[in-house]
Amino acid sequence: MNLKAVKGKKVVIGLSGGVDSSVSAYLLQQQGYDVIGLFMRNWNDSSVILDDECPWIEDSADALLVAEKLGIPFQVIDLSEIYKERIVDYMFNEYQIGRTPNPDVLCNREIKFDIFLKTALELGADYVATGHYCQKGIIEKDGKEIYQLLAGHDKNKDQSYFLCQLSQEQLSKALFPIGHLDKSEVRKIAKEQELVTADKKDSQGLCFIGKVSLPDFLQQQLKPKDGVIIEITKDFYKDLPQKAEFETEKERLAFLAKDYTYDANDGKIVGKHNGAHFFTVGQRKGLGVGGMVEPLFVISTDVEKNIIYAGQGADHPGLFKKALFVSNAELHWVREDLALKPGETKEYMARIRYRQPLRKATLHQFDNGLYVEFDEAPSAITSGQFVAWYDGEELIGSGVIH
Repeated sequence: MNLKAVKGKKVVIGLSGGVDSSVSAYLLQQQGYDVIGLFMRNWNDSSVILDDECPWIEDSADALLVAEKLGIPFQVIDLSEIYKERIVDYMFNEYQIGRTPNPDVLCNREIKFDIFLKTALELGADYVATGHYCQKGIIEKDGKEIYQLLAGHDKNKDQSYFLCQLSQEQLSKALFPIGHLDKSEVRKIAKEQELVTADKKDSQGLCFIGKVSLPDFLQQQLKPKDGVIIEITKDFYKDLPQKAEFETEKERLAFLAKDYTYDANDGKIVGKHNGAHFFTVGQRKGLGVGGMVEPLFVISTDVEKNIIYAGQGADHPGLFKKALFVSNAELHWVREDLALKPGETKEYMARIRYRQPLRKATLHQFDNGLYVEFDEAPSAITSGQFVAWYDGEELIGSGVIH
């Protein structure tokens, strides 16, 4: 749906110092909005930034130059204390218990569309805008407006997954000015308008922090602890009992969603590591084990015993499960009107990480939570990550994988 501006409506845009938010600000201005640019400073600790760069200073300077070029008000707001509490501390806690969080999803839910949104509303804004490659739709149902979170037009850049935790209230105040464009079109507009960010590379690393070495970042708080890497061969799974009959559907799904459990005696030691909590299922780099016929992947981590279990090959059975579970406490419906009731099932397309192709899946809602059963088992379903499900272009809901 094409959301048209209303003359004089005030929009606060998160100017990150990148090309996407720069062009977003320009397009909003062209549509007649009263635009204000805010740069979020989310991190103060330069000790974990790679090289000797200070990216937030460079980025805020670029954001200021864009604001001056467009003739819009601009200011920097310091959200570092809240960011540390809601994102960084959460990340540390999740890694410590052997889960792998997604800070970008959390940053959108907790920072950009919560604290930043509230700050914008306090400034008298009608909307907040970001440079995300996604789109917003509005439909009417039972006399009530319902907001849709839709995939970006550029399928190579679609960022709807990162916004999978947004609520109807947050979406009602959100604008995504470049969601209908391809990245190449965005850069073209930036060049035509002579914006300083036109050729700037896309940022990498943690949301609004910059280029961060995740192991170095985690080691700020999580202490290294020497442990062993144990290889589990593919033959291990041939001897496992394959339960064929189940008394209930819930029992069947729980069996499919259950993680493989390993013991130190199930394989042989092939290497050492400096802390199981620094590794995640599906990880290939950083194991430091050579001499294998096929690449070695992490298939499981035991943070209590500080053991990493690994297997050779991207087709290793330990990487695959047909189902996952989301508890009710960590279940979120963007489309609240489509939320399943206990006993209901529904087919959707789902993904468990950004850029992963969508796969057919059936959602099964029970009293205690939701099972997502895939037609074809995806690789490396990881506890702490987000699963999101779609109906066509629309993201319907999401949840934290148990």
